[in-house]
Amino acid sequence: MKPLFLLLGSNLGDREAYLRQAEMRLSGVFGKIAQKSKLYETAAWGVTDQPPFLNQVLAFSTNIPPLEALKHTQQIELDLGRIRKERWGARVLDIDLLFYGDETLILPELILPHPQLHLRRFTLMPLAEIAPDYEHPVLHKTVAELLQDCPDELEVKALN
Repeated sequence: MKPLFLLLGSNLGDREAYLRQAEMRLSGVFGKIAQKSKLYETAAWGVTDQPPFLNQVLAFSTNIPPLEALKHTQQIELDLGRIRKERWGARVLDIDLLFYGDETLILPELILPHPQLHLRRFTLMPLAEIAPDYEHPVLHKTVAELLQDCPDELEVKALN
């Protein structure tokens, strides 16, 4: 079994409901959630002229291979109404694979660890909440160190 860390995000419609539905469906695929961060409200990154996101990191322990995991997450996005129009655009649901154990993978459809993880405060804050000592297998820094060094200054606030 390998740790799989996923980042969930939503900035359209009932954001919390989309994240809850995604959590239930992901648990149906990957089993019991090993760890779960709080919800964080974050300013949009990339395309900034859009509503703020709710983000959350979930961790699972799985034997499902990375490409199969990606297929499952993309199907859940589609099932819950995601339409891919614009890169980094508004969406009802986004699920990113952040880490799959210490595996590195470079394929057209999937790069692991997530190639922009270390540049995004909205990813690092919830990840640091549940796995501050987890080491990035390429950068050889812990999540806490990556957060400390993160150049992203967009606001990220934990919700109760």
